[in-house]
Formats: sequence, C-alpha cells, structure tokens
Amino acid sequence: MHRIKSLPSYLLERYQDWKVKTFPENRDWFRKLATEGQNPKAMVIACCDSRVAVTSVFGQRTGELFIHRNIANLVPPFTPDGQHHGTAAAVEFAIKNLKIEHLIIMGHSNCGGVRGCIDMCQGRAPDLEKKESFVGRWLDVLRPGFERVKDITPPEVQQTMLEKEGIQVSLENLMSYPVVAEAVGSRNLTLHGIWADIADMDIESYDGTLRHFVKV
Repeated sequence: MHRIKSLPSYLLERYQDWKVKTFPENRDWFRKLATEGQNPKAMVIACCDSRVAVTSVFGQRTGELFIHRNIANLVPPFTPDGQHHGTAAAVEFAIKNLKIEHLIIMGHSNCGGVRGCIDMCQGRAPDLEKKESFVGRWLDVLRPGFERVKDITPPEVQQTMLEKEGIQVSLENLMSYPVVAEAVGSRNLTLHGIWADIADMDIESYDGTLRHFVKV
C-alpha cells in the first residue's frame, strides 16, 4: 500500500477553493442529502469520457441524477451467470431501490470506445482482440451495431452512426433484464436514448416510433 500517494496538488487546490467559495452556498442542500438520502427521478448511463458533462447539460444539482459511467455507455445483455456485472448492478439498484422513473442512455460524438470497436472489428486493433483485453471484451457488446454500419462511408459518418447504434443496442439489451421489462410494462419506467455533440452540446433524442434520432 506504500505506492498509494496523496492526491495531486492541483486537485487539492481545486477542492480547497470549492470548499471555501462554493460549498457554503450549498451547505443546507448537502446536509439535506446526508440526512434524507438521495431521491433521483432519473438514471443516466453515460460514457467514461471526461468531456461528457452529464449534470451540467441537464442543469442538475448533486443528488438529482443517478449516474453510471462505462466505456462507450454500453449495456450488455442480461447474463445471470453469477459473475461481476457493474452496469447490471447499477440498473437493478436504480429500479428496485431508488424507484427511478426514467433511464437514459447518453452517447456522444468522437467516442474513443466506439472508435476502438470499429478498429477492432476491421482488424486494425489486435490488442483489443486478445481474450485478456477487458476493453475489447467489453466492446464486443457493440459488435451487433457495427454489423449494421460496416458498409457506411466516409469513416466519420460511420463513427457517428455507430455511436447512435450503440445507444439503440443498449436500449434493446436493457429490455432483456426482467427488472427493466417489468418496470416498463407496468409504466413505472420510461427508457430514453440521447446523443450529444460535444463540440457544441447539441442533443439528439432517439424516437422509438420513428426509429431515428431527432434534434432536441
């Protein structure tokens, strides 16, 4: 454990600045969260990408969104094999314990995970194809989406299309979870898919009836 060090100075400085300038204005809100617990109405499954500003986009305060992040904002299919499944656990907790009303898959432009999936499926990323690659095996979830866009050109259009296909794949996989299907069927839960352009933060929402994305 001797290799674990203190926080880097730039983070400590940012924390101290926040604690002095911002926290006092929100002290009552944080105390309310501490004593009463969280009660978010929505869960967002977003990419780990540091450029995806989930709470900022929706103008949410701390405690108002239940957020789960992973590479390329993917939801794998329901696999009750007794293994470790972080995304499935987060979904189950959000529905059963927090009683969320909305579950949102949030994709974005210029996604490195999606780029990696394209490279892997086109044979340009041998490291990702190795059995021991956690990233590669995770991106296998997106292979069905790649099959639907593999003939699209140019590359930048294919990238955007696969980012959106990934959202649809995740929405389809969510419905394979009994806890999700039951909540949706009883009208206690609504599923949503959105794609954000990180350059200007324009958002497109997936229309399940029309089966395509429309600008918000």
